[in-house]
Amino acid sequence: MNRKKFHDIAFYIHRYIGLVVGFIVVLIGLTGSLLVFRPEIEYFLVTQKFGHIVPGEQRISIDLVAESVKSAIAQQPDLKIGFSILPNNPTSFYHVRLWDSKDKLTQMFIHPYTGEIMGWSQESSDIMQLVVRLHYELLAGKPGLIITGVTGLLLFILSLTGVILWPGWRKLIAGFKIKWNAHFKRVNFDIHKVTGIIAVVFLSFTGFIGFCWNFYDQSVPFIYAVTLTPKPPELVSQKIPSQSPLPLSQILKNADAVLPNTKTTYIGMPDQPEGIIRVGKRQAHETFYYGESEVLLDQYNGEVLRVSDSRSLALGDRILTSFVPLHYGTFWGFTSRILYVFVSFAPLILFVTSLVMWWHRYRVDTMTATKL
Repeated sequence: MNRKKFHDIAFYIHRYIGLVVGFIVVLIGLTGSLLVFRPEIEYFLVTQKFGHIVPGEQRISIDLVAESVKSAIAQQPDLKIGFSILPNNPTSFYHVRLWDSKDKLTQMFIHPYTGEIMGWSQESSDIMQLVVRLHYELLAGKPGLIITGVTGLLLFILSLTGVILWPGWRKLIAGFKIKWNAHFKRVNFDIHKVTGIIAVVFLSFTGFIGFCWNFYDQSVPFIYAVTLTPKPPELVSQKIPSQSPLPLSQILKNADAVLPNTKTTYIGMPDQPEGIIRVGKRQAHETFYYGESEVLLDQYNGEVLRVSDSRSLALGDRILTSFVPLHYGTFWGFTSRILYVFVSFAPLILFVTSLVMWWHRYRVDTMTATKL
């Protein structure tokens, strides 16, 4: 295949993928710009709705939080505790996420010094949950999850073909130059090419990672296989007859013993009697808000079943763990998060400029056909 034919094939793939999924990519990008700062936005919305927290002398224990939650949902047996997010600073709150049998989310916010329930938030009235569902599944459940996953893969292909078509391979300076005093069509094209090449690496990462996450059950075994990494075995708690799960304070103590000098960010509760407890840990070198390390424990005897330490992971696990900072843009801290906000607007610019280019080409083809 000669160079021109290869270029033409890349052009048609790039054009039609962009036209088919462009609007979805724009929607995902714009919602993603909000999710980059999701923790901060959620904190702001909660404090605006339920009030600010004045720091006290000492936070209540996680056991008292658990008791408060259980008492509050005693008359709602359909609700099950999923995650408890611990306060990140002296003015933050305990954030408990609960799900019902229909997988609908309810959130509870608890005062860290008094144990008082500050308020509840239902998924249907939570603007950030609406943004999350729009971003990941287009508010369409499993079909939407599949569509956005496939769109992520197509965005990856779109990025690769865009790199092939970039004019800067012939002359580097021309690839980054916008001729503002040229004809409108040329300015439009220049904006498209410059925006694309600046954002291409980040769009490639986010698109591919989004595809892997939405097809998690297929992508994870594949990544383990190609990296020759043994897949971790499924873990279960050894249920002891007539014994209740250990207090969460003891669970956290055991987790701290194996990963000392780390910040506990969340507790993932089991949804089955034989399920395990996940304790999220953030180490000093980790950039993601909730950390990139985890301790998995037996809920009945507190035995540490597995430690996922970001400093000593196998290759496959390192790749999977790297997905989080790469997708959310936390790898350079606050700087890269700001960068990702601008990158999130790149699909909008690319889609609009591509529509303009397509329209001009369509008009030329139509006029040519009319003359013939």
